[in-house]
Amino acid sequence: MTAIEVAVRESAVLGEGPTWDPATERLIWVDILSSRIHTYEPVSGCRTMLATEQHVGAAKPRKNGGLVVNLRDGVALYDADGAFSWLVRDPVPGRRGNDAAVAPDGSLWAGTMRYDEQTGGGNLFRVTPDGTTTELFPTVSVSNGTGWSPDGSLVYYIDSPTRRIDVCRWDGQLPVDRRPLATIEEGAGFPDGLTVDVDGCVWVALWDGGQLRRYTPAGALDRTLDLPVRRPTACTFGGPGLRDLYITTARTGLARPHPLSGSLLVLPDAGEGLPGVAFGS
Repeated sequence: MTAIEVAVRESAVLGEGPTWDPATERLIWVDILSSRIHTYEPVSGCRTMLATEQHVGAAKPRKNGGLVVNLRDGVALYDADGAFSWLVRDPVPGRRGNDAAVAPDGSLWAGTMRYDEQTGGGNLFRVTPDGTTTELFPTVSVSNGTGWSPDGSLVYYIDSPTRRIDVCRWDGQLPVDRRPLATIEEGAGFPDGLTVDVDGCVWVALWDGGQLRRYTPAGALDRTLDLPVRRPTACTFGGPGLRDLYITTARTGLARPHPLSGSLLVLPDAGEGLPGVAFGS
């Protein structure tokens, strides 16, 4: 395995949600607290930045271009020409959107949390392209990583303060039979964003742990990657063959952040990821 490299040197306050868009061959990621959506094309080095009017927890590609975004007050759409519209608007004082993921059926699973991280103050809900909303988990504290097994039969989910990676059966729409897959030990940080590779293993970023870890489908820890930054937030595979592992990082709350805190990091040829699904597919 090669060494960690810097893909984009940046000072993001809370970099999050890296997502590979195969249609444009670019990586999409957000700086939640700066209300910015970033893109990066590894081949050309081209970067873009879109400022949003609210804190943005996640941005994912749509089937016919544009983005679906998880904002402070709900889920919204950007068309390919940049036009903005709300899909689901549900403002709750003191609450914002956080991490999100697109399910194999093309729906968005969007999480929320309170700014003060009050226990049970957030939730996880499913949104279809026509705006139909179903609450999946009603009492979540800090809704984070969500991903599916290669065959789509399992869904993995993280509510960070629990220190657990949970796994559920997926019935095609809803998660059922939720149980712990792995627990992060005290002092090792908190599980944040995750991605699943072609072997069905779960890669998870450890906030305040300065690591990425890979867990097998049985829940065994089989790989640990030490990072130069204290607060990695999430990871995803991208680039040619989906073999490069991209890692978002944060500098919020750190009195003396590492110079790379807030940058987008990459581990070339780390493995092989699963093809993503666009919202509405």
